[in-house]
Amino acid sequence: MISKRNGLAAFLAAGAVLIAVATSFSIASAADDSAASAAPTAQSGGHWHHHGRGEWRIYHQLGLTSEQKTAIKAIFTAAKPQLTTLRQQAQANHLKLLQTNPGESNYSAVVAAVAQSNATLASQRTTESLELQATIYNTVLTAPQKAQLATLQAEWAAKITARESTAAQ
Repeated sequence: MISKRNGLAAFLAAGAVLIAVATSFSIASAADDSAASAAPTAQSGGHWHHHGRGEWRIYHQLGLTSEQKTAIKAIFTAAKPQLTTLRQQAQANHLKLLQTNPGESNYSAVVAAVAQSNATLASQRTTESLELQATIYNTVLTAPQKAQLATLQAEWAAKITARESTAAQ
């Protein structure tokens, strides 16, 4: 029988995958909303950005043209069905765990199946995210923007490393 601690760990892992996939989906959704921000107004301050996390936030620092913003929106729009499917599958896994009583005889089997499914979903989400990055990098960005992106990514990685080393102390 699975311990309460392991059951909680599986539940938290499922939640983490759900959040990760939802974040991916929110990036795609934000791209759908970027049409309004792609044409900056005096009120908006001329900023094009979404409220995504991590590396996706870097793109708004690259001085993208309106054509590049439109191209990125098209890339996210094309990826949205896959991202939606991944999010829905993660939600279904989360719901399955919530609906399964730890006292049931098949609880360990359900947790194991959900954990395996979540691992697959996390792998698919990573692949999809990296494919989106590669598409944007190879088809949208100019050589100077690619160089600036490399610098921004190195700075971001250094911040993460510094934060992790501080947290470990």
